[in-house]
Amino acid sequence: MIILGIDPGYAIVGYGVVHCEYGRFAPIRFGAITTPANLPFPARLEMIYNDMSSLLDRARPDVMAVEQLFFSNNKTTGIDVAQARGIILLTAQQRGIPIYEYTPGQVKQGVVGYGKAEKRQVMEMTRQLLHLEKIPKPDDTADALALAICHGNCAGSRLTYLK
Repeated sequence: MIILGIDPGYAIVGYGVVHCEYGRFAPIRFGAITTPANLPFPARLEMIYNDMSSLLDRARPDVMAVEQLFFSNNKTTGIDVAQARGIILLTAQQRGIPIYEYTPGQVKQGVVGYGKAEKRQVMEMTRQLLHLEKIPKPDDTADALALAICHGNCAGSRLTYLK
């Protein structure tokens, strides 16, 4: 199964595409979609849409795992991230890609086995499971890879997709 993990944002959208088979993971591609801060917000959303469309068309994932939003103190930033997240979900929906959402605690549980693990533990386990020399940068990319691993560990076998 090819899983695309997405850490949503409007300045940086982390992505990680992994192949998962029999509980083993192999990275296919990972990185970040970035938008310039001086660009008007609607243009940033358009840039995310275009780059996500290109990524989905190239990677052809079977599923997409995306982080659920967590609102902190800054509601304005949260609303902007929610708008970018909507664009991201739309690109997958248009292509018929099933979307799965995970909370940060579920990602920690799915990758490390402990829902209150430290961020550094999740990143290190992600690095180890993907046999990478170092933790990918920016952090959004490592988070996206962790989301993909979480889905691979939580989704069960491909038999669950048969109807």
